[in-house]
Amino acid sequence: MVGHAASVGIVADDLTGATDSAVQFARDGWAARLALTPPAEGSVAEGAVVAVVTDARAAAAATARADTAAAVVGLRRAGVERVFVKIDSTMRGTVIDQVNGALEGWSHEHPDAVAIVCSAYPAMGRTIEDGHILVNGAGVHTTSVGTDPVTPVSTSDLRELLPGSVPLRLRPGSAEDGAAALREALAGDTRIVVVDASTDADLKQLAGAIALLGERAIPVGAAGLAVAMASAWSDAGTSEPATASARRVVVVVSSLHDVSRSQADHLLESLPDERVLLLAPSLADALDPSTIAEWASARLADAAGLPEVVVIASPTERPAQKLGGASTAPELIASSLATVTELVLGRDRVDTLMLLGGEGARAVLDRLGAESLLVLDAIREGIPLARLEGGKADGMTVVTKAGGFGDPNTVHDIVTELLDTERLDTEGNAP
Repeated sequence: MVGHAASVGIVADDLTGATDSAVQFARDGWAARLALTPPAEGSVAEGAVVAVVTDARAAAAATARADTAAAVVGLRRAGVERVFVKIDSTMRGTVIDQVNGALEGWSHEHPDAVAIVCSAYPAMGRTIEDGHILVNGAGVHTTSVGTDPVTPVSTSDLRELLPGSVPLRLRPGSAEDGAAALREALAGDTRIVVVDASTDADLKQLAGAIALLGERAIPVGAAGLAVAMASAWSDAGTSEPATASARRVVVVVSSLHDVSRSQADHLLESLPDERVLLLAPSLADALDPSTIAEWASARLADAAGLPEVVVIASPTERPAQKLGGASTAPELIASSLATVTELVLGRDRVDTLMLLGGEGARAVLDRLGAESLLVLDAIREGIPLARLEGGKADGMTVVTKAGGFGDPNTVHDIVTELLDTERLDTEGNAP
C-alpha cells in the first residue's frame, strides 16, 4: 500500500475509457477527474486522480506513440507520481504504440521504466489465457471486434499484437510472489510483460505485485485492472454510490458499433412516440458542416416541444474514413452531432446527457466548452456517471458508454432509471 500521498495520472486512448477508469478510483475514495484540457504544471494535488484523453486508438502509429508520450510527460509535470495507461479491453487500436509512447514519456524521469500489460476485464467477459485475449471464451478476432469498422483486431495472440513483449502467468500466491515473478520476467532488456488473468482475484494479485515494483512500473489495462490498481495504490475506503435523476435525457449515438445501434433502436421502439424525439441526419447532411445547423433547426421547429427523451443518432451508413479533405468522415459526423446537441440544449432544459461512443462524446463536450468531468460512479458496470464542470452545461449529469458494452436493453434501462418512471410509462399511459 502506498497510501493517498501518491497522485495518479490516467492516460486513455478514448474518452469513455478514461471516464470508466476514473470511476474505479472514485469508488475507492479517490478524488477523480477527467481533464478535458491539459492539466497545468503542479496542479494535481496529493491523493488526486486525473485522467487525460489522447484519442490515440484509431490514430496513425507514430501519432499514437507521440501523443501518449506527451500525455505522460504532461501528467508528470502536473504532479502525478503513478501512471496508468487505459487501453481497450479487446486490444483494439494502436496498443503497442501507446505502450511504447508511455515508456518513452515515463523514462524521462524513470530510465528503468517497464510496462505491465493486462487488458482482462472478467466482469465483461474479457480474459487473457495462455497469452491470448478472449471474449466470453472465444478468440477476440472471431467476435464482432474482428470486424470493427474502425479498429478491427485480426488475432487473439498477444505476442503478435504486442511485438517484443514477454508473456507471463502468475502462480496463485501473494503480491510479493507476483512481484518476484515480474522481476524475473523483466530480466535483461525486456520492458513489456503481458500477464494472463481470468478472474478478479488474478487482477488483485497482479495489481499488488505492480505496486511493489514502485514508480518505474506502468500498469496498462482496461477497467478491470484499474479497479485493482485503485485498491493497491490506496488505503482509502470505498465511497458512497452516486445517484442521479432527470426530467429530460438527451442520448447522443455516435458509435457505429452494432451493439450501440441495437441499444438505441430498442430505446426508440420501447417508448411511445410522444415521449421520444429522434434527430438522425442523413449521411449527406452529417458530412456537411455548413448546413447541419439549418437541418437541425428545421427539425426542432417542427416539434411542439422537447419530450423526455431526445435521441441524436449518426447515420447508419458507414462512410469511407477519408474524404479528401483535412477531416475524416467520423470527425465530421461527430462535429455535426455536437452541433445538433448544442441546439437541443439551447432549446429547453436538459438534465442528463448520455453519450454513446468516444469520438462523439469528445466532440460534444468540446463544443460545450467543458473543462473537466467530476467522476462520481458507474450507473452500470463499465458505464460511468459524472458531473460536467465548466462551459455552457456546467453541472449537467453525463453518462458515457463505449460502443460494444451491454445488452440490447442497457440504454433503455438506464434512461428509464434516470427519469421519473411514473411519468415515463413505457406502455404509453399518461401519468
